[in-house]
Amino acid sequence: MPIVVNLDVMMAKRHIGAGELAEQIGITPANLSILKNNKAKAVRFSTLEALCRALDCQPADLLEYRSGPEDGPDLHP
Repeated sequence: MPIVVNLDVMMAKRHIGAGELAEQIGITPANLSILKNNKAKAVRFSTLEALCRALDCQPADLLEYRSGPEDGPDLHP
């Protein structure tokens, strides 16, 4: 998947555990784990906002685009 979630990197920089972060932003540890392990297909803006607030970061600190051979067809010719 070309969008990579760097949540684990930001959590390490902020010295915060998954359980504590999940509690702060109001999601289950299981759902946080899905995000952290790049298994999520989508993320709500409200969740992204809560993550940025709790981790004192910008969305670009959490989300990264990586192009590569796994990219699908170009939708914009």
